[in-house]
Amino acid sequence: MLKASLEKYTLEFKRPSGTSRGVLTQKDSWFIRIWEDNDPEIVGIGEASIIKTLSPDWGVEFEAVLLDVVNNINHYVKTLSEITSMQKNNADDKMIELSNYPSIYLALETALLDLKQGGKKIIFPSDFVSKQAPIKINGLIWMGEKGFMLEQIEEKLAAGFDCIKLKIGAIDFQSELDLLTFIRSNYSADQIELRVDANGAFAPEDALSKLEQLAKFNLHSIEQPIKQGNWATMSDLCKVTPLPIALDEELIEVTDLDDKRRLLETIRPQYIILKPSLIGGFKGTDEWIALAEELNIAWWITSALESNVGLNAIAQYTYSKNNPMPQGLGTGLLYTNNTPSGLTIENGHLILR
Repeated sequence: MLKASLEKYTLEFKRPSGTSRGVLTQKDSWFIRIWEDNDPEIVGIGEASIIKTLSPDWGVEFEAVLLDVVNNINHYVKTLSEITSMQKNNADDKMIELSNYPSIYLALETALLDLKQGGKKIIFPSDFVSKQAPIKINGLIWMGEKGFMLEQIEEKLAAGFDCIKLKIGAIDFQSELDLLTFIRSNYSADQIELRVDANGAFAPEDALSKLEQLAKFNLHSIEQPIKQGNWATMSDLCKVTPLPIALDEELIEVTDLDDKRRLLETIRPQYIILKPSLIGGFKGTDEWIALAEELNIAWWITSALESNVGLNAIAQYTYSKNNPMPQGLGTGLLYTNNTPSGLTIENGHLILR
């Protein structure tokens, strides 16, 4: 028999972090701990990480669902196993609804895998864990005033990153073009790979014009140029874009496997970006990867502002997928009170010491 507990934890940003949805100064997470009734010393831990403006499971019932999971942990674990084994006919309908709570699903997956490995925060055993094998990552530049963004860029370049991701859409577009002009006047595309993330900020009628202007800077890709849900418009953009398009928010809340296939076949993006906390945990991410590879769509994995508990699990999962592209796992340094971890960033790589 298993037992479980729940802890809420509020992460404090070192400095306000801007997105197209606003500025973040705090972010809440909940830790689920699971142990065997007869061996309480070995504990598995998983994180349910929420971004209140983005996470599909956030709402008035979220904490109630978490408490229900903890109070009925054996029922949920049994059903999780049945769902994972595709034996959905045997699963309780109430439990299947966890597909609507991807961060909780990921927390359960992580805690159970951790418990299975002895409660040592080893989720997916690999050379990343045992031999300090690195994962190449991009450096993340947050939205803000031009001077602030320029300061971040210079810090990332000095830290050895050769792939940088800029969030755009919060300041005026010309200022963002000026930033890209500065970078490219000092670093060629062979020296620095540039990714940009619009977070759906472009109006559909302006999107192609802006993509044409951005393409002049030899960018790797742009994430979510227009708001999610406009499949036909996004499909048209992907057909004519001078700049590879990556779907991000578009994947959120698409939980049915047939719907996932329909989305990818309709839009045909150049890339998809996978955030396990937002798309159904490791199981949901596996489904997206399998479909993308079947349709010759490239992909990479990104954390979603988790603490080091969630980031550690996602990093271990990412390493197991053997994707050589720079991954989006550089969020561990954002907080003043992050959870203890051996994760560190060295020369543009994530390493577990």
